[in-house]
Amino acid sequence: MSRRVQLLVIDPQNDFCDLPESYRPADALTGHRVAPTLPVAGAHADMQRLAAFIRQTSAVWSDVAITLDSHNRLHIAHPTFWQKGDGSAVAPFTAIKAEQVRAGEFVPRDPAMLPRALAYLDALDARGRYTLMVWPVHCEVGSWGHNVHPDVRNAYNVWETQQLKVVRKVMKGGNTFTEHYSALQAEVPDADDPETLLNRTLLAALDTADLLVIAGEASSHCVKATTEDIVDHLPGGRPERIVLLTDCMSPVGGFQAQHEAFLADMSGRGVQLATTADLLPELLATSR
Repeated sequence: MSRRVQLLVIDPQNDFCDLPESYRPADALTGHRVAPTLPVAGAHADMQRLAAFIRQTSAVWSDVAITLDSHNRLHIAHPTFWQKGDGSAVAPFTAIKAEQVRAGEFVPRDPAMLPRALAYLDALDARGRYTLMVWPVHCEVGSWGHNVHPDVRNAYNVWETQQLKVVRKVMKGGNTFTEHYSALQAEVPDADDPETLLNRTLLAALDTADLLVIAGEASSHCVKATTEDIVDHLPGGRPERIVLLTDCMSPVGGFQAQHEAFLADMSGRGVQLATTADLLPELLATSR
């Protein structure tokens, strides 16, 4: 039986990439070039390295999956949801905790959403993995920012044509009331929304891999949360078959410590850390 090698790319989307002007088209309404709303420093170079790597190893991949952060404009982690107690706007990159909402420092713009927002914040605090962060509106479904980085899309399109297979697209983040960093489950799953619950179908597909290679953005958040959930829940275990491509991921600015702690934790649990240059000879030998 041939070795099954799978690629999982986390959120390789325009809004997360520090794209140069030549990659940014003009907005049809304003004439100005569109800009990523939540660019991660180094992400454009990461995605170009990843695209080159995919092209070099196209014959190797048994399956390719792409996760897509997929939000509506109104979301609990967007400024559109919140206002300050005095009615003024909440700036992006503001952290909000339950006690601040109870004190009236921050409130939902729709007062009817207060009970559910507080329940979410309480559950998030109890879990202890993240504090709610108000991000700029990003990866809005239907927008340019939601699209995959063009070099990565071109590379996996070539793989699809050559192998006569379809890249699996995994959408996450559509529920207004919960963050969804991990592609496997929301930060606080909603029992009434199956899309927020543990994605056992995706886990089963990933579990067929003899080698699972992971790349994407950002290493401090969505790559981190997804990989942690894979290691925790992969039915067949064996984290040593997982490889993190460290030169194809970068952290959100200000979250370098989380990036470093994530890589150290995963390495300690048996996950392999490698660059594309490290892994390329092994994969090319696999294809022979």
